[in-house]
Amino acid sequence: MKVPLNWLREYCSPDLDTAQIEERLTMTGTKVETILHHGVPSIEGFVVGKVLAVSAHPDADRLRVCEVDIGEDEPAGIVCGAPNVEAGQTVAVALPGARMPDGTMIKAAKLRGVPSAGMILAADELQIDSDHSGIMVLNKILPEVQLAAGTPLEDVLAISTDVIELEITPNRPDCLGVYGVARELHAATGAPLAIEPWADEPSIGEQGGMPHAGGMVGGEGVGISIEGDSRADLTVSPARARESPQNEQPQPPPVTVKVECPDLCKRFTARVFEDLTIAPSPPWLKSRLSAAGQRPINNVVDITNYAMLLTGQPLHAFDLDRVAGQTLTVRRAREGEQVNTLDGQTRTLDSEMVVIEDADGPTSIAGIMGGERSEVQGDTKRVLMEVANWNGPNIHRTSWALGLRSEASGRFEKGLAPEQCMHAQAVATQLMVELCGATVLPETIDLAWEPQPAQTIRLREQRVEAILGMPVPHARQAEILRALDFDVAELAEPALDVTVPAVRREDVTREADLIEEVARIHGLEALPTTLPARRGAYGRLSESQHLRRRAVDTLVGRGLHEVVGWTFTPPTLYDRLRLPEGDKRRRAPVLENPLSEDQSRLRTTLLGSLLDVAAHNSARGMADVGIFEVGRCFVLDGESGVTEHRSLAVLMSGRVAPATWGAPDPSTADVFAVKAMLEALGSALRVEIECRVGEQPFLHPGRAAAIFCEGEEIGWLGELHPLVARGWGIEAAAAMEFSLDRLVSHATGQILYRDVVSYPGLSQDLAVVLPADVPAARAMELVRAAGGDLLDGVEVFDVYTGTQVGEGKRSLALSLSFRAPDRTLTDADVVPLRERIVQALEELGGELRA
Repeated sequence: MKVPLNWLREYCSPDLDTAQIEERLTMTGTKVETILHHGVPSIEGFVVGKVLAVSAHPDADRLRVCEVDIGEDEPAGIVCGAPNVEAGQTVAVALPGARMPDGTMIKAAKLRGVPSAGMILAADELQIDSDHSGIMVLNKILPEVQLAAGTPLEDVLAISTDVIELEITPNRPDCLGVYGVARELHAATGAPLAIEPWADEPSIGEQGGMPHAGGMVGGEGVGISIEGDSRADLTVSPARARESPQNEQPQPPPVTVKVECPDLCKRFTARVFEDLTIAPSPPWLKSRLSAAGQRPINNVVDITNYAMLLTGQPLHAFDLDRVAGQTLTVRRAREGEQVNTLDGQTRTLDSEMVVIEDADGPTSIAGIMGGERSEVQGDTKRVLMEVANWNGPNIHRTSWALGLRSEASGRFEKGLAPEQCMHAQAVATQLMVELCGATVLPETIDLAWEPQPAQTIRLREQRVEAILGMPVPHARQAEILRALDFDVAELAEPALDVTVPAVRREDVTREADLIEEVARIHGLEALPTTLPARRGAYGRLSESQHLRRRAVDTLVGRGLHEVVGWTFTPPTLYDRLRLPEGDKRRRAPVLENPLSEDQSRLRTTLLGSLLDVAAHNSARGMADVGIFEVGRCFVLDGESGVTEHRSLAVLMSGRVAPATWGAPDPSTADVFAVKAMLEALGSALRVEIECRVGEQPFLHPGRAAAIFCEGEEIGWLGELHPLVARGWGIEAAAAMEFSLDRLVSHATGQILYRDVVSYPGLSQDLAVVLPADVPAARAMELVRAAGGDLLDGVEVFDVYTGTQVGEGKRSLALSLSFRAPDRTLTDADVVPLRERIVQALEELGGELRA
């Protein structure tokens, strides 16, 4: 929500600049998202001018040369292209040196050869509204103000203000109005708070008067037609609206209203305004609406928006002469019913939605948007001002189902208090009289209104200290709560009886909520760092937590960056990963109420979120990516519903190390790069991990493997299939993913030591030609078994394929290390072991290379 600071300061104006106000509001829980500026950057150079003479431009048909009195000794010559400029007008002028809202600086210049020392301004050039049809004529739009030439324009119009954009949490609908934010600022800073703008409402019935805020039906002289025994169906006759001459019949009721669904409409109020004039709003109203992000339209519509922004309660104005049958009924919509809304769209409704209808059918979608048939137009003379309270969850559902969000729906869905209806009615009534010249009929329609008793909660000083870990003086607690509009009664014991205001009824329901109010205003930053009371309990990481953290530390130590992706994923992910029908990773749980279609499934793999991060970086020129994620995955299980497990996934693309002068072309990520990460994890967790031949639809054929731990398959690794990588805009990448829970269950994390052998070892190299389809891991497994206890280690240090070894074969060069703990080995000790190793390799179809 955007709050113009000059409007906010009308109700609470602490001696703080904009940045300090932002800091106090944010620190007390009313988060300021950003600070904007509306209007001109600086007010210097903007003055009131009087047009003394206007003559044709000698070299341009559409330009006029104006002599303008700007309060100096000599009038300024200004060339103006507006069609409505005339002598005798009072206008807004930007002098040379003034800076416009878009940053442009006004300079003295020549236009078609004629000097021009400034600019006569239109409304849109000051961001007051979007009108650029002509210049602003101040003596026309402000006839009651005496304007002297040279007067600073800021003294006449609000041409510059900071705007704070707030993030209002769903539990604080009371802050969806300017006055509610002013109340928060008052509590946070101690600056005085102006009286509520709806507090003083005199009686109505005469033009220029205002209604009583608590105006109810059923007063003296009021005719009430009740069908049934419920206040949900009333007709109000404004018997006191006009005195009828003797021998004349009283005026008939102007409108009949029925509420057929009081469970979805908790209160419906309405007032009738007659003899009004539709016209543009005054500049002060336009500038406030524009700064708050609203587009000025006409005085009646602008009044509804202004009252909503001030009080937080939406309103809707009906052209009463366009309400068919002069009746309105609030009811549930019928299945398939349609409404033409103000945005020119036809909306199809269902039976869970609420409409307001007249005798010809639905005329608006309750709480969201009005209809075209009864909208206020240029010839409107009578207005029915509706201010109602709607069921928040129902409004949220309707808005989501129709894909239609409005300022009204955004407020109603958070749960407004029914009492706020009359706040908005009072503000709107005053403005309708002042700005539209309207006559207010004396009675207020007020239906389906069941006042709720105020809730009183006891706040104990001892409990405040126990929860916050520090004492807050009794008087300070009362001061804070009164500043927030709570009624406070002090008790003899160190406690307060606190009555919750209506606008906080849904948010503050227990003692802990009051303590939160005290804490955030007193200053959360002042709370000491303490531990909660614990009765002999102590906390420590479990063994599995230790191992998971060790795994994360290992990958970070290898240069990877941890990311946190969305748990939600789009249904299209599985097609992008080329997963076939029947693959269990397609059995993703579907959310009943997703935020969007792209977040409608729970993820079954971490690969999608890692690819999204890699694509995001690649699109911004960061092709070298090494990332990993630890998170939960979910799979539908026919027996137990949804099963979940914790997975770890790694993705590497681009170069595995930065280029240097010594290595200008480092190697790029491939299957061996991610296999190295897997082996590092196995070493850190002290668990045996094995890679075997395996395939995945999203991996490159022949460059993929299955991950096994203690004979159990726990995941996969390999290079991404080129089509998959290209689908995310990545040239090439390698990845792996496995169940971290299952890996940790096999790990011990214990470091085992053995004595250092002081006797020297003996090394020999062996080159063996094997069929190309025999994995190197299988060959090394046989070598270790044949070498026995004296074989200290075996490594592959070279692989060769080519004509010298024949088609379908490859040569592995093995480095064998032999060592004995009690003697120095000789060649005679190693010869029989070498022969056994060669025989074992021959069983795989191998032969020694010459």
